[in-house]
Amino acid sequence: MKRLPVLVGAGLAAALAVLGTAAPASATGSEGPDPWLPTPHSHTIVYPGLPLPARIAAPYIDVTAVSDLADLSQASGSRFLSLAFLQTQAPGSCTPYWAGDTSKPVTPDVYGAQFDRIRNHGGDVIPSFGGYAADTTSTDIADSCTDVHSIALAYEDVFAVYKVHRIDLDVEADSITNQAGVDRRNQAIAEVEQWGRTHHWPVSFSYTLPAFPTGLAPSGVAVLQSAAKYGAKIADVNVMTFDYWDGATHDMLADAEQAATALTGQLKQTILPHAPAWQLWRTVGIIQMIGIDDYGPQETFTLDEAAPLVAWATSHGVQTMSFWALQRDNGGCPGVKGANSCDGLVQPTWAFSKAYATFNSWF
Repeated sequence: MKRLPVLVGAGLAAALAVLGTAAPASATGSEGPDPWLPTPHSHTIVYPGLPLPARIAAPYIDVTAVSDLADLSQASGSRFLSLAFLQTQAPGSCTPYWAGDTSKPVTPDVYGAQFDRIRNHGGDVIPSFGGYAADTTSTDIADSCTDVHSIALAYEDVFAVYKVHRIDLDVEADSITNQAGVDRRNQAIAEVEQWGRTHHWPVSFSYTLPAFPTGLAPSGVAVLQSAAKYGAKIADVNVMTFDYWDGATHDMLADAEQAATALTGQLKQTILPHAPAWQLWRTVGIIQMIGIDDYGPQETFTLDEAAPLVAWATSHGVQTMSFWALQRDNGGCPGVKGANSCDGLVQPTWAFSKAYATFNSWF
C-alpha cells in the first residue's frame, strides 16, 4: 500500500531536513527501508522524546484557542498537555491536519518548536485525534479514511515527526457507533504498535470515551471489545465524567469516582481479562470538564472538588488525570455554561491546573 504523500512524504522529509538528515527512499514513496524514526534535536531539546511518567496530569488544550502552547504550559504549571484535535479536512481524506486546517499539517514547522520548549521544561505532549466536531462530521480519520494502512501511516507520522510516545483517540458522538470506523481504528493501532516494536520506538495509545456514572455505555465497551479482537493494546482508557445530559443534578466528584471504578470491571471484561486489580487501575484515566459543563449548572465541577478527586485518583493508582480545557481555567465568565475560553466559575486563573499538577510523578 502506498504511503501518504503529504504526511509521510512532506511531513517526515521536513522533520529530517531540520536535523540535516536525508530522508530514506520509503519516506518519499520509493522503494527502501521502513520509515525512519527521529533522533533528538540535540541543539535544542534537553529531554527529547522520553517515555511518559507512570502518572500524569495532562489537561486538554484547544490548539486553535491559544497563540503559544509552551507559554501556556509554563504559565499554568501544566507540564503535560493533551492537544485537541487532529482530524481530516473533509470526509474521504486520509490526511490529518490540526483542527482540520490545511494550513496546519503534521510537520515540524507546525507546533514543533513549541513542543521542544515544553520538553525543555520537563514536560511533553499527547496529540489527540478526533473530538466531538470531527466525530459529527466524518472527519475523524478512522471514519474518513477507509484504508487501515493509510490510517496507520498517519499515526506513525505523528509519532515520528513530533517524537511523541502517546497518541490519544477521542471517540464519541457518531464515531463511537460507526463500527466500521471503530474496527479500522483498532486494526491501525495494532499495525502501528508492530511498527514501534520493529523500530524500537515505544508507542502507546489511549482512548477517550464518553461515560455515565455507571461507567462506559455499551458503545464504549464495544470499542474495547474491538480492540481486544484486533490485538490493539490500549495503554489508557479515559472516561469523560461530564456532559451526562440526563436531567439530574450530579455530584461530579462522587460520579467521577463511581465511573472510574466501574471502568475497571469493564476493562477486565474486554482488553485486560487476566489483569490484577492494580493493572486495571493503572489503565484508568479520568477527564472532567472544569466548572460548568455543556449541560448547565446541574453538572458543575467545582474547585473544591478538584483536590479530593486528584487525591482519590492517586490513592487508587489511576494513570492519567485530565480536564477540558486548559484555556478555560480562569474566572472570566461566572455563571456561563460550556464556554470555550472560561469555565463559568469565580476563581483565580490556573486554580484547577495547580490542583491537578500535584498528580504528576517523575518516573
